[in-house]
Amino acid sequence: MAVDDRSEAIVKTFAVKPKLKPTTNKSTPTPESKYWKSFKPKQTQTLVSSVTSLSFSPTAPHDIAATHSATVTIFSSQTLEPKSTISSFKDTATSACFRSDGQLIAAGSYSGQIQVFDPKKRSALRRLRGHSRPVHFVSYPRVDKLHLYSGGDDAVVKYWDVSSEILIHNLIGHKDYVRCGDGSPASDDMFITGSYDHTVRVWDVRVSNQGAMMNINHGAPVEDVIYLPSGGLIATAGGNNVKIWDVIGGGKLLHSMESHNKTVTSLCVGKIGKDSGEFSNQYRILSVSLDGYMKVFDYSTLKITSSIRYPSSLMSVAFSPDCTTRVIGASNGILYAGKRKTDENLGSVKSEWGKYVGFGAIDEPEKRVLRPSYFRYFHRGQNEKPSKGDYLIMRPKKVKLAEHDKLLKKFHHKEALVSALRAKNPENIVAVMEELVSRKKLLMCVSNLGMEELGLLLSFLQRYSTMPRYAGVLIALAKKVVENRSDDISGSEELKGHIRNLKRSIMEEIRIQQSLQEIQGTRAQLHQEDTKL
Repeated sequence: MAVDDRSEAIVKTFAVKPKLKPTTNKSTPTPESKYWKSFKPKQTQTLVSSVTSLSFSPTAPHDIAATHSATVTIFSSQTLEPKSTISSFKDTATSACFRSDGQLIAAGSYSGQIQVFDPKKRSALRRLRGHSRPVHFVSYPRVDKLHLYSGGDDAVVKYWDVSSEILIHNLIGHKDYVRCGDGSPASDDMFITGSYDHTVRVWDVRVSNQGAMMNINHGAPVEDVIYLPSGGLIATAGGNNVKIWDVIGGGKLLHSMESHNKTVTSLCVGKIGKDSGEFSNQYRILSVSLDGYMKVFDYSTLKITSSIRYPSSLMSVAFSPDCTTRVIGASNGILYAGKRKTDENLGSVKSEWGKYVGFGAIDEPEKRVLRPSYFRYFHRGQNEKPSKGDYLIMRPKKVKLAEHDKLLKKFHHKEALVSALRAKNPENIVAVMEELVSRKKLLMCVSNLGMEELGLLLSFLQRYSTMPRYAGVLIALAKKVVENRSDDISGSEELKGHIRNLKRSIMEEIRIQQSLQEIQGTRAQLHQEDTKL
C-alpha cells in the first residue's frame, strides 16, 4: 500500500473534528431583550391536568380563562389568583374564548358540546349541540356578539347563532381533525381554521356554499393558527415550524421559522407596550413548544428576538391586551404567569392615565447615577470598572481542599488515609498519618484496611521508610503494621513480597549506616593522632 493510500485510510477511519470557535458569555442586551426579560415568570398554580388553552378577556381588568381537565378556571390578571371555577363539563374542556365585551365566555369539550357561560354566575346560558366528536376550537368574532365558530374531530367547521342555539352553516372541506382557528381582525364574517390534514382554510360565511375561499398547505399537522394584527398575514404552527403566509397575496409563504426542536403547540400575538423607544408599540409572535422553549419572533425583520426555557413541555400561551401579563400553560398542569415589572414610584396621575389608555405604568425607571452616599455604590457588579480615585481591593482566593482534607474534616479517617496513599504524594501521606496519630486513630485505620489497601501502605513503607525525613514516623509504623497484620501478610504472597522488599531496604540502610559510622570513627581516630603529633 502506498503512503497516500494509508493516509487516506487513516483519515476515513479517524475523522478529525473541526475545532470549535471560542465563545464569549458577554453580550450586550438589547432594549427588546430587556423588555421580555422584565416578565418575571413564577409558578402560580398547579392545575389538575394539562392546560389545553389560555385566553385573556378583551376588557379590563383582563381576566384569564384557563381550560384543564373538565374545568374552566378564571384567574385575576392583577393578583394571578383564581376568581371562579366552572365545572359543568362532562369531559375535558377545551378552547375557552371571551366575547368582545368580556361578559360571556364559550368553551368546547371532548363530549362534542359547546357551552356559553356568564363568568360571574358560572352557569351555562347556552348549550350548542351539533358536533359528533370532541370540539377543539371555539372562537367569537372580534366584534360580533351573536355568533360563534367551532371545529372538532369530526372534521366539520360550524357557524352558530348563539342567542337561538341554531346551527347556521356546516363548512365542509377538511379531511382530518380540526384543531384550531382564529377570526379575522378585518371582517367578522371571515375566519381561518387549521387541521391535522396539513391544511389551513380561509372561510367567508357570506359565501359558505362555495366552500373555503383559500386552501394553504402547511406541510405538517397544524396545531395552531392566528391572524396577525394587519389582517393580511397569518401564522401557522405545525411540526417544529412556524410559518408566515400572505393571505392577500394568494397564500404566498413569506417565511418559515424552524428554531424549535419539537412540536410547536400554541401561538399568540404579543405587543411591546412601551410608549417610546425604537421597539415601542410593535407586534411579535410568541410560540411555545413541547421542547419547553418560548420563542419571540419579530416577523418584520424575520428574526428571533428572545428565547426562554421552561422545565416542562408547554401547551398554551397568551399575552394580555394591556401588555403587562404573559401566561404559559404546561403539560403537567403548571401555570407560569409573568407580570412585567413596573416603576412603583411613578406618580398617581401617570398611573391613572395608564389605566385609561390601557397600558398601565410600564415606563422604565430612570437609572440613578452611582454616588458614594448610595448603598448600591458599595454593591456594584464585577464588570464595573474602577475610576482613578478608587482603591482596588482584591478578594483572597478560596483555598481548594484536597480529597483527603475533605475526608478528614468529615472524620472519615480510613478513607482519608487510602485517598492520600492513592495520590502517591509522600508529604501528604505522612501529614495525614501525623494527623491520625494526634487523633489516636492511625492504628485503628491500619487494622481496618483491606488487602489491596494494605498492599498500598506496605509499598509506600518499603519505598520511603529509609528516607531520613520520614524515617522517624514510618519505621515505627512499619513495626506496628507487621505486628497487627501478621496473619493477613502470611496468607498473601503479594504482601509477603512487600515485606521482603521492606526488610531488604532496611538491611541495606543498616549496612550503609554501619559503614558511615566506621568511616566516622576512622576519621576521628586520624584526627586524634594528628593532634598528638
